[in-house]
Amino acid sequence: MNIVKTISELRTQLDAARQAGKTIGLVPTMGALHEGHASLVRRSVKENDVTVVSVFLNPTQFNDKRDLERYPRTLDADCRLLEACGAQIAFAPSVAEVYPEPDTRQFSYPPTDTVMEGAFRPGHFNGVCQVVSKLFSFVEPTRAYFGEKDYQQIAVIRRMVQDLGFQLEIVPCPVVREESGLALSSRNSLLTDAERRAAAHIYRSMQWSLDFARDHTVAETRQFVIDLVNAHPQLEVEYYSIVDGDTLADVQQWTDAPHVVGCITVYCGAKPIRLIDHIRY
Repeated sequence: MNIVKTISELRTQLDAARQAGKTIGLVPTMGALHEGHASLVRRSVKENDVTVVSVFLNPTQFNDKRDLERYPRTLDADCRLLEACGAQIAFAPSVAEVYPEPDTRQFSYPPTDTVMEGAFRPGHFNGVCQVVSKLFSFVEPTRAYFGEKDYQQIAVIRRMVQDLGFQLEIVPCPVVREESGLALSSRNSLLTDAERRAAAHIYRSMQWSLDFARDHTVAETRQFVIDLVNAHPQLEVEYYSIVDGDTLADVQQWTDAPHVVGCITVYCGAKPIRLIDHIRY
């Protein structure tokens, strides 16, 4: 596997692959890789001739500098995992390489990027669109792979791809979970053992709500999940939204959309660590 630090070197390698008629898969990551990322990489390796994994902690999508500072950085371990998964290229640029000058572009796709994470993390999705659009331009992938844990992010990126006219396939991949049900996340490494056990209560609460929802309203189900999660002393819900799975607009009735999804963000522990998850109704 080649570790590439510059855009020019990346393009040189990928131009040769394209001229040979090869397909290119891209897995964008911010590093601190785990089995969830590995599942994306293995799928890309299976479905493409060349797999590029970007390992870049993007500063423009963090509205809280403390969150950026605490985000785990494990490049050496990341590269070992990527090589074991069969990736051909790890693209690990510096911030100055990706942003030689400030990116002043503004992206707006309401309601997809204005609800939930968009409401609680102002500027987050604009930063996501900035970096992902740059990566798409650098790599020009045939397919790009994203984990469904970041459910809203995929919806926003789909809108951006349509808006900017990128010719590629977005491939959503299922959430990978620990045995307890806790969704794998780079942030999980910041949890103590006790906090990790507490965090498993998040997905359990949403699972319990599937039965509850059969004879209760959307509003009652939403409150049921919030109360269940908040009942745990180490957990505090920031929001739980039950939305149209395509537009991410709130639904009032279970019949308001063909696909209804519950999306949650919870603070866990004394630090606290911010965790997200979702479930389909």
